[in-house]
Amino acid sequence: MLSVLGRSKQFCDGITRRELMRVGGLSLFGGMTVPRLLAAAGDRDGPSGRAKSVVLFNMLGGPSHQDMFDMKPLAPKEVRGEFQPIATSVPGLQICEHMPNTAKLMHNACLIRSVTHGYNSHNPLNIMTGFLGGDPKQLRPERTDPPDIGAICQYLEMGPRDMPGAFCLPCYPGWGERSQYPGIRRPGPYGGFLGSQYDPLISVCDPTFDHVPERKYYDPVWPMGEPMLPLDEPPPEMTLDRLNERRTLLEQFDDQARELDAADAVGRMNQVKQRAFSMIRSSRTRDAFDLSRESDETRDRYGRNLHGSSMLVARRLVEAGVPFISVHAENFIPHGFTYDMHENNFGMLKDYNLPVFDKLYPAFVEDLESRGLLDSTLIVVMGEMGRSPKVNAKAGRDHWPQCGFCLLTGGGTARGSVFGESDKHAAYPVSDAVSPSDIVATIYHLLGIDPHMTVDDLTGRPTRIAHAGKVIREVLA
Repeated sequence: MLSVLGRSKQFCDGITRRELMRVGGLSLFGGMTVPRLLAAAGDRDGPSGRAKSVVLFNMLGGPSHQDMFDMKPLAPKEVRGEFQPIATSVPGLQICEHMPNTAKLMHNACLIRSVTHGYNSHNPLNIMTGFLGGDPKQLRPERTDPPDIGAICQYLEMGPRDMPGAFCLPCYPGWGERSQYPGIRRPGPYGGFLGSQYDPLISVCDPTFDHVPERKYYDPVWPMGEPMLPLDEPPPEMTLDRLNERRTLLEQFDDQARELDAADAVGRMNQVKQRAFSMIRSSRTRDAFDLSRESDETRDRYGRNLHGSSMLVARRLVEAGVPFISVHAENFIPHGFTYDMHENNFGMLKDYNLPVFDKLYPAFVEDLESRGLLDSTLIVVMGEMGRSPKVNAKAGRDHWPQCGFCLLTGGGTARGSVFGESDKHAAYPVSDAVSPSDIVATIYHLLGIDPHMTVDDLTGRPTRIAHAGKVIREVLA
């Protein structure tokens, strides 16, 4: 045990600098060094640490920014689309008519309209790590991938000791596509080269649908259900084959554990696995997923669909002190629901995606504010890319990473503000362009983590956790 004496400096989570430096035996996973702890604790970009938790709502597929938060009503019809803008609670700011509840809360938010990059992929890797390299066609996480924000939070042992420091809801990205693309598991929310012990706890789900869509992919049906802990008992109708498809957090640590009796497996696990098992089974973790504790009014406010329920679980995890939670708009083939709208863009947005979002986002913001948690919780809403300026022949919009949006709320961000501007067709930024790396750096800054901090990759090369991203000072309160 090494104890470093000196003046105590307290951080946002109540841990002192002296406590952070008491290393050797306190670190569960190993690899924590005094220089890294100091780098994490001292943000060279100035004061930070307003956020204790971050909740990322990932609009998987790439949301149509021109039809949501960056409308161009004066553009030609093939660009402006079918929707009309409406006023918001911020003077001069307009958003889509199909988000009336969101419009009333824009005074709480900071809207970035100039997100740009060249990573044309449906992997959330870029928005969860800030990394824009690698293969855009990658369909599974690789050991060489960089760690995401949640992994870094766990690496620094942030959050409660009896719960995981990161959660992924309602399932791993790509889970809903596995019938069409066997083996798919989209990169993003993982420990990467830090190791799978820093993966989030990934919940499981068993969504139901009231019908099979006629148009298959581009006529989605709302997914109903709730996220569940991976060790919970499956519903009675779940077959053994379907149960075997599940991958629990324990399986991420050691695939061989599946072959052992549960009690015997726990007995053979090392300290890391034992703690992982106890965190999953802890009463606080289970309580966070128990939505029966919520009133019918609250359930209805969030929406009794899978994503509304996931955001409600996210609020309960915030209350428990979990530092990073990601909620993903999964693509449930053949029922759809993703934001990848190459066809029927306006029908999908009007009838499904926007009504779901316009319930869960306002409910989440208002719920946190009523509980005094909005100032300490950073809400991030974005997708991995935007959509093309021109509407195609199938009433859809195609991939367009050159311009998109990011909506930040709470957690130390400037309320009622807009940063960045796109051109008249929302095709390219014309001012204050930002990259996903900049957004990730800003998230780290607000969490009180130095975005310049480095971790070693598999070759031993120091790698910045925000990949040279810069804190966007203009969006800070």
